[in-house]
Amino acid sequence: MIFVFLTAALVVLADQVTKYIMAGLLPGLPERTLPVIRDVLHFTYVENEGAAFGMLAEHRWIFMALSILGLCAIVLLVAKEKPESAWVRLAAGLVLGGGIGNMVDRLGFGFAEKSGAVLDFIDCRFVDFYVFNVADACVTVGCFLYLFLIIVGEIRAAKEKKNAPAEGSEPGSAEDGTSADATVSGDGDPGEGTDA
Repeated sequence: MIFVFLTAALVVLADQVTKYIMAGLLPGLPERTLPVIRDVLHFTYVENEGAAFGMLAEHRWIFMALSILGLCAIVLLVAKEKPESAWVRLAAGLVLGGGIGNMVDRLGFGFAEKSGAVLDFIDCRFVDFYVFNVADACVTVGCFLYLFLIIVGEIRAAKEKKNAPAEGSEPGSAEDGTSADATVSGDGDPGEGTDA
């Protein structure tokens, strides 16, 4: 549980620090954009009033309520299940931290010029994609990591089930090709005590 909250705290810190830097830097630049690699990666000032990638902009409060419920569900699930896998805990921490990072903005404590808007700035121009931020990236990576772990777990379980002996068969039974009645004497001759 501590690992999940520590990961989430680091994500929130990274998200808010980068938003603070970009809010101070980008509005003063031409077209509010800073080319890192021209036409490949830019930092571009965008205010998002909806969900990730601008969805549900007209239903902000409904989305916020659903987001809060989702974050609470993650905390309760981790507290109840206490996952042993560090990868599962990492995925939960990334999603939780990313969700909290954007929630800070939506509640009006962020660095966007418009109160309640989320500041996005990572602009991948080599693909036709939405502008996003560190929190969005962490939520996405966390979800894909968790999905990947589920798929890997299912594949392993299927392999173990396939390689497990058939139910009801035991070593030494007729089903595994050996006879439970066959005995070997100390000198290697079968059927000790038989007449020659």
